[in-house]
Amino acid sequence: MTKKSTALISKVYRNPKYSGKHVIIIGGEIYAKKTGSAKSKLLEKLIKKYPKEKPIIAYVPKEDTLILLL
Repeated sequence: MTKKSTALISKVYRNPKYSGKHVIIIGGEIYAKKTGSAKSKLLEKLIKKYPKEKPIIAYVPKEDTLILLL
């Protein structure tokens, strides 16, 4: 992972506009979709656009989301 990718991930988690969305980081850009199916379609297009890059894919939970640890 590059320094630029790390900075973009940090930016995503600090920005509330990405809360509750699926996020793809590729080609130095941030792409966000609300649903998993929309994310899948976008991912296919982005892989064709950036064939030599590895995407970073994450779901950014909403602020009030609780995570259960077992």
